[in-house]
Amino acid sequence: MEYLIRFIQMHETFRKPETDALADLNGFKVEWISYSDDSPFAIIRFPDDIDHDTAAKALISRSIMTYAIYELWGTGCDYEALHKDIRKRTEHLWEQYRNLSFRFEIDSFHGSRSHSERRDIMESLGYMEFKGPIVMRDPDHHFTIFEDFKLDAKSPHQLHFGRRVAESGRGAITKYNLKKRKYIATTSMDAELSLVTANMAQAAPGRLAYDPFMGTGSFPLACAHFGSTVFGSDMDGRSVRGKKGRNVKTNFEQYSTSSLYLDGFAADLTNTPLRQNRYLDSIVCDPPYGVREGLKVLGSLKPALQQEVLLWNGQPAHLQSDYIPPKRPYSFLRMLDDVLDFSSTMLVDDGRLCMWMPVAGAVDEEEAEQTETGPQEAPEQQEEYDIPQHPALELVSCCTQDFNKWSRQLLTYRRRRDSEVDAASLAAYRMQRLDLQVNGSKKSTADELNDFRRKYFQGFKERT
Repeated sequence: MEYLIRFIQMHETFRKPETDALADLNGFKVEWISYSDDSPFAIIRFPDDIDHDTAAKALISRSIMTYAIYELWGTGCDYEALHKDIRKRTEHLWEQYRNLSFRFEIDSFHGSRSHSERRDIMESLGYMEFKGPIVMRDPDHHFTIFEDFKLDAKSPHQLHFGRRVAESGRGAITKYNLKKRKYIATTSMDAELSLVTANMAQAAPGRLAYDPFMGTGSFPLACAHFGSTVFGSDMDGRSVRGKKGRNVKTNFEQYSTSSLYLDGFAADLTNTPLRQNRYLDSIVCDPPYGVREGLKVLGSLKPALQQEVLLWNGQPAHLQSDYIPPKRPYSFLRMLDDVLDFSSTMLVDDGRLCMWMPVAGAVDEEEAEQTETGPQEAPEQQEEYDIPQHPALELVSCCTQDFNKWSRQLLTYRRRRDSEVDAASLAAYRMQRLDLQVNGSKKSTADELNDFRRKYFQGFKERT
């Protein structure tokens, strides 16, 4: 039996990868019979050796990019072909549904129907002779006719009919809406994409997830929603600690997932206190782009600040409660490489890294509003960055979120098993990293080190 997935018609490049990630999490693969970014209707097939309805419920119950999944009862280019296919596929099933409560509805994409047209279409299915009561709320079975119209067309070019098996987990978007959250910042990731990222990372009970740029905790919250034990860090400890009564911990208390939150601490990826061993199941992050002030990491270019600093009373400065550690400029591309290498040393076999990165030299409109010129003067020509690679990590998917004048990508990697990693490639990669660290650039300004930031502001200068 084939199944129809009713997707949302937005974030199209995220839809299929999220579904594949959830299938892999549940231990099976789906066969894609029909899929297009231009349509919200996709047809899949499950392996023969598993219970199909059980697999369908497991696949969709926590999905964010879908509305529901349906057992496909028929498909056709017009209603004559649809009815013929329904009879061919499902006539042997009608008897078991004949006396149960049911409901019919019509889902028209890019089209609409009058009340009388909808009634006539539903009555045309009378040959199935369902005799049970029609119940609009919580019937035993919910059947839907799907009409796929081309834009501005008067009639649909594709029709489907299906029995609903399971609804998706999109209700979590409302629950985690940033407007309802007690503690957020201007850069907090929205609930929908945070939850999608957690699905791509395959967050689940019994798994450990870490965010090295946690901010106010959007990704750990999303991973905890799906059952993962979570923790995180941020270079600015103030974002983790927050203020009295409002901090990352209170967010977990708000959603009753405190038992899954280990803690948060101040650190950056180049100065991490975490034990180097492979025990993380998921790493989810949105690394800083360094547009406003240039990307920074802990440390200093001044020799005096590279040593322990003592106060007048002999106490170490870094042990004081109001201590703010020194920071030095850093390269955005180096940061991405550090995330990948850190993940290769910390993720378990088949563990996942989900990392956001900008596609080109621009920032989102909210950040651009903080500049003197504003988003209307963002550079028209954007230079894309290469997708970073690592010998121990396999790129699983690349999903793109488009904005007005820029875009960003969610990159998902799988930690290869050691037997899959090419030893020579890994050794060469390590030597290249070591050479960069020892003999790398001596540049010291944020503009010079952060090519992403430089290209952004250069676009403004060229227009003035």
